[in-house]
Amino acid sequence: MSNYIKFNLFSFRGKMKILHISWLAFFITFMVWFNFAPLLQAVKTSLGLTTEQIKTLLILNVALTIPARVVVGMLTDRYGPRIVYSLLLALCAIPCFVFAFSTTFMQAAMARFALGFIGAGFVIGIRLVSEWFPHHELGTAEGIYGGWGNFGSAAAAFTLPSLALWFGGDDGWRYAMAVTGGLSVIFAVIFYFTVTDTPKGATYYKSKHIGAMEVTSRSDLLLLIIMKIPMYAAMALLVWKLSSPAIDMLEVEISYAIYIGLVGLYFIDIKQLWLANRKILTEPVPAIHRYSFRQVAVLNVLYFTTFGSELAVVSMLPLFFAEIFTLTPVMAGVVASSYAFMNLISRPGGGWLSDRFGRKATLLILTAGLAMGYLLMANITVGWPLWSAVLAAMICSFFVQSGEGAVFAVVPLIKRRMTGQIAGMTGAYGNVGAVCYLTILSMVEYSTFFIIIALTAVIGFVTLLALKEPSGKMAEINDDGSVTLIDVG
Repeated sequence: MSNYIKFNLFSFRGKMKILHISWLAFFITFMVWFNFAPLLQAVKTSLGLTTEQIKTLLILNVALTIPARVVVGMLTDRYGPRIVYSLLLALCAIPCFVFAFSTTFMQAAMARFALGFIGAGFVIGIRLVSEWFPHHELGTAEGIYGGWGNFGSAAAAFTLPSLALWFGGDDGWRYAMAVTGGLSVIFAVIFYFTVTDTPKGATYYKSKHIGAMEVTSRSDLLLLIIMKIPMYAAMALLVWKLSSPAIDMLEVEISYAIYIGLVGLYFIDIKQLWLANRKILTEPVPAIHRYSFRQVAVLNVLYFTTFGSELAVVSMLPLFFAEIFTLTPVMAGVVASSYAFMNLISRPGGGWLSDRFGRKATLLILTAGLAMGYLLMANITVGWPLWSAVLAAMICSFFVQSGEGAVFAVVPLIKRRMTGQIAGMTGAYGNVGAVCYLTILSMVEYSTFFIIIALTAVIGFVTLLALKEPSGKMAEINDDGSVTLIDVG
């Protein structure tokens, strides 16, 4: 009966309890993941780091998240959200503590690199929420999960500097960071003992292959192989940045070895895909069990633009406002936070619009708005009143974050037993987008940067025309061989 409780945000029963526990878990993962930025100056002074070393730590913070989201998505589909989320929260507290009490740059760098894994927590909750909510509420529920959880990064920015001051002394920042690790451990226990993977009596459909995504046609297998390339390319781009003269963390020989390793991993990945899907090369999949990977590819492109641009813009917006309007760093940070603050309403709003007015139509409108929003930001100059520039950023962020909510209103409706893997790949594309946009930002002016994002949004809009509106039912096979049909629209 839990699944039939009315959608009431003030309830903590049944599916609503699962939603609240899920977004709180995501909230904590983002607090831990982004606990560095607000304490950056204290870390720099305490460890005696250079500006380039600080930039290196910022890059390392996101480097592992691309493969981590794919891996965690696969583990979630196989072992269930309850176990995987609990383990992620508990294990990722370890590098958090290591970073908090590190004494050298290398210790801090290795800990920050490992902490990128906690950014994969997002995909676990996508699968969990999809198990508990019917299709007509799913966009709203996933939007609340994503939007409210995402606010953990803003919460870190608001609270950790004050917490560090409260602890006091040169090591105040260490204790503030350690608090986020402690929260992660505590919530791992809470999550394990309060969550179930499905409502009572429902079946948790597991993926058949843990090492590779399943597809249901030859053309989809080829498309999947192609869509893997940008993920490896983004990791190679990160290696290139770490080995550049400006950062000089990796020697040239080591970077070349990593490039060769990435190529090798890509071909191993292709082999795993072939092993998992070779039957479709000789035996066509029955129509009732097919799904279109093209849907996943479209969502990947859209999340590249939406979440990818959000991560990039949040990183540069304080400096942008400081330089354009000659603001102090503190004032610039407060003004720029308006962009991230919109997550609380925008992402749930995108999911709700998707539930109400259709998945494809909502995405088309929001993607068009996103393109126009970034074109508007490209025209911000010193001649604008500050309030109008802030308003432009908030309007743009509404379309960006609503678009993210609308993307993940579709993800769980493609293939239930593979929701974690699909969410993992789509989520990883968001990080791929961030890496690409931040690299572009280092080469061009702010206005050009915003125009390029707008152009990629136009490409996303065109790609979106190939998306098929989810409708009818998806089929899943039970352990006894019987088939269950699940409503998707």
